[in-house]
Amino acid sequence: MIRPPAVAGRFYPKDPEVLGVEIDLLLASGTQQQKIRAQACLVPHAGYRYSGEVAGEVYSRMEIPARVVLLGPRHFPRGASFAILSDGAWKTPLGLVRIDRPLAEKIMRACNLLREDSVAHESEHSLEVQLPFLQRLAPSFAFVPIVIGSAQFADLESLGHAIADVVSSELGPILLIASSDMNHYESDAVTRAKDRMAIDRVLSLEPRGLFDTVRNEDISMCGYGAAVAMLTAVCQMGAKHAELVSYATSGETSGDFQEVVGYAGIIIPAGSK
Repeated sequence: MIRPPAVAGRFYPKDPEVLGVEIDLLLASGTQQQKIRAQACLVPHAGYRYSGEVAGEVYSRMEIPARVVLLGPRHFPRGASFAILSDGAWKTPLGLVRIDRPLAEKIMRACNLLREDSVAHESEHSLEVQLPFLQRLAPSFAFVPIVIGSAQFADLESLGHAIADVVSSELGPILLIASSDMNHYESDAVTRAKDRMAIDRVLSLEPRGLFDTVRNEDISMCGYGAAVAMLTAVCQMGAKHAELVSYATSGETSGDFQEVVGYAGIIIPAGSK
């Protein structure tokens, strides 16, 4: 099965040459810095006009391995709450990206919550917008796509542990990417204050703390489930610290500071045991 692009021409350019130029410009901000061998990262997934610079700073700072596990929210109420695809490829204007079938099948066996479900993925943008960055940096990479609907902490924790078990047993590096925007549609000042609370929990590597903070403080962080699962995995694998690479709100682009969306870029380095 080949999944066609769902948001090319809306969230990012559909012309491959234009897209390549835009990705290169977004990546240029970090090219002078030494690249980090990362265990995981948190990146935003809005249209490139709004969050592309934050995502570009994160991706430009990392070595991109040949294998990636990509976690994000399921924005639409269709399909399984824990939806994975284990075969085929995804198409973007830059070409096809192969699904890492052996890795996907191992993660499915390790986590009985996951369901093979193309419906949950067909219109979802949270994973798709990451692919052109990865294609530009590691053209032959393969990935495992997982989207998450509403879920309890225990289920997110279970997924995180399963991913850690599988990744730890594999040879060679595997990058975990959690795709999430931060607080939505409140003022710039309120959004920055709320986002700071959530970001602090991510930087402290506290999956339960992030889950509770988002719920208790009414932070509309759409991909917090993906971030909780990612944090659970890296904590099991011995991560000790995380770095905030970039933060912005949509107001900086739109000029509207009354209703903004926050974007955070965070890297969790590898080898931090």
